[in-house]
Amino acid sequence: MRAISGLWRWRHNPLRRGTDLAEAWVCLTILLLILFAAPLTGALVGAAAQDTLQRSVQEQHRQRHPVTAQVIRRLERTALGADPETGARDTRTRVLAGWTAPDGTGHRGALAAQLRDPGPGDEFRIWTDAHGRLAPGPLDPATATTHAVLAGIGATIVAAALMESARRLVLWRMLRLRYARWDQAWDRAGPDWGRTGTGS
Repeated sequence: MRAISGLWRWRHNPLRRGTDLAEAWVCLTILLLILFAAPLTGALVGAAAQDTLQRSVQEQHRQRHPVTAQVIRRLERTALGADPETGARDTRTRVLAGWTAPDGTGHRGALAAQLRDPGPGDEFRIWTDAHGRLAPGPLDPATATTHAVLAGIGATIVAAALMESARRLVLWRMLRLRYARWDQAWDRAGPDWGRTGTGS
């Protein structure tokens, strides 16, 4: 709004300098870029991130398989780190469990079971690759979409900040040039400026 009012103010003003009009045009241009180009940049980045993340989700679902593990015996209880999804500390029970891989091979190992009081024979779900090796669960499509939206918002903010920085840099440079011209004008006026007709 200041850019638009600046253009209007300097339109027919006899005191208008070329730099005043240039500053107003720079401000208006950057304002329009922030209003239109920054959101477009965010939308493009968000769409690209969504496409990449959804392909990654599909690939993870192809490579990872849910398998039912059966508790053989309980091991010591341990406090694990914070859950990246909720941020809450998760206390799980470690158990020795057995499971059958998608390729039909049997496996055994120590696992953190999501059971309150696991006993022999209790079952719980784990994720493995095709050969039965443990793998983290695949990314949820909704979580992938959330990450893509956040990437788009971040790109919009970064683009707007870069444009605002460019505006400030251009105006700073224009101000420096104006001061340099003033210095040159004062130098041309000479040291006795204002003394004309005083008889000195």
